[in-house]
Amino acid sequence: MKNSKILACSLALLGCVASLAWADDSGPQNTLRLGYYFIFFNSSSTPITGPFVPAETPPLDIKADNVNTPYVAYIRRLSTHWDAELAFGLPPKTETEGKGPATLGAVPYNGVVLGSARWVAPTVLIEYKFFQDDAPLRPYVGVGVNYTAFEGRQSSAAGDAVGGGPTSIDQTASIGPAGTVGLKYSFAPNWSVIASANYALVRSDVTLTTAGVNRTTRVTFDPFAAIVAVGYSF
Repeated sequence: MKNSKILACSLALLGCVASLAWADDSGPQNTLRLGYYFIFFNSSSTPITGPFVPAETPPLDIKADNVNTPYVAYIRRLSTHWDAELAFGLPPKTETEGKGPATLGAVPYNGVVLGSARWVAPTVLIEYKFFQDDAPLRPYVGVGVNYTAFEGRQSSAAGDAVGGGPTSIDQTASIGPAGTVGLKYSFAPNWSVIASANYALVRSDVTLTTAGVNRTTRVTFDPFAAIVAVGYSF
């Protein structure tokens, strides 16, 4: 239900943007793209704090592992030079590793998978396309907003061992700026391929609860995504 609300809100926002488009009926008005996200995290976190957290050097941090996932996008033509895009991926399972000392007592920590979550992360972008419609190669740039919710949060057996027992994970959703730089190549009527580099600012407050004891940290994920996709315009 929550994912459906996220998608509905994203579509509503895209519809509002598209409704602002000025009259321009030359060529197809809609494009669907299918492709692949290659997501790289430059993640960092504040030290984990709370009861019974040892004062370690280096401190207890966490980081996210890189992931790949299918990419889907709907693009609405606004004019010769402007598009609106709603982009999202099949929610990838993203694992979180410990970052810090090799062990906590006898329990392994650094590099150990502590937990996982699936990202539901639609992004709405307004894009400026260079050159004219008949140009086969068209660079573009865009800015917009990313919304990320973390679903299916689970602690691993190693995460439970670090926490001292079965551990639940709570993460706040993130809303932040997003940007893209890409290149579109039209290779046949109504068909194109694109390659793009994308960035979004994603931050989340994480609470780890074990037997009623809460430990907290703030994670900045800073995902960079490379996208390769095929588009059909209609």
